[in-house]
Amino acid sequence: QVQLVESGGGLVQGGGSLSLSCAASGSIFSINDMGWYRQAPGTQRELVAGITSGGSTNYADSVKGRYTISRDNAKNTMYLQMNSLKYEDTAVYSCYADIKSGRLSRWFRYWGQGTQVTVSS
Repeated sequence: QVQLVESGGGLVQGGGSLSLSCAASGSIFSINDMGWYRQAPGTQRELVAGITSGGSTNYADSVKGRYTISRDNAKNTMYLQMNSLKYEDTAVYSCYADIKSGRLSRWFRYWGQGTQVTVSS
């Protein structure tokens, strides 16, 4: 079974930086699109950033210019570098990856468990 494990969440001071990782493991045949969502209390979930297998990226307007999404296909790992963090960035960040496994012929979207990012004011 495929698993996505996130790491790097925590508490950071406003204006600081934080880097999240999302590592996929298991019976992976191929990974297509990957990305990050976030959910803050009292707000709707939003797509923060996405990256295709070819490296094309997209960002939410709220984080564009401050966040950078990247991936290391050899390691089946995706990263989210977050700079100039604001209090409004506080949220649970969840990674996703569209993966083909050995027992599925179609892409299936797997999700990480979520990691808390808290930016202090």
